Amino acid sequence: MSEHLLLAPLLESYFRRRLTKQRNATPATVASYRDALRMLILFAAARLRKKPAALTLEELDRDLVLAFLDELEEKRNNSIPTRNARLAAIRSFFHHVAAADPASFGVAQRVLTIPIKRTHIEVTYHLTTAEVDT
Repeated sequence: MSEHLLLAPLLESYFRRRLTKQRNATPATVASYRDALRMLILFAAARLRKKPAALTLEELDRDLVLAFLDELEEKRNNSIPTRNARLAAIRSFFHHVAAADPASFGVAQRVLTIPIKRTHIEVTYHLTTAEVDT
């Protein structure tokens, strides 16, 4: 197993350098992204019957990420916007992977092709007088 495909160093550089120093992310964003990636890693470890520390980047492929997103909706009853927020965190991490580890570019590109899911958003065109008073 080559060292450049280990997940831990990439995760550490993502949170220590990319999010906090380069992107100047808020603590809430860092916590949200941390939780999303933690859930993905725990899902992958359970599915692959491995310890989280033994996972490699190659194992977090497009199919596994799609299965994770499906589980969020089906078993955890996450809404589509919540699913999309988790996907945004995953995509942000894989953008970092593509830049930080050129050998992992193919894995990253396949995950980055996962589209967000469209949802219907109700648009309020006007408020009634009672709604304005409220």
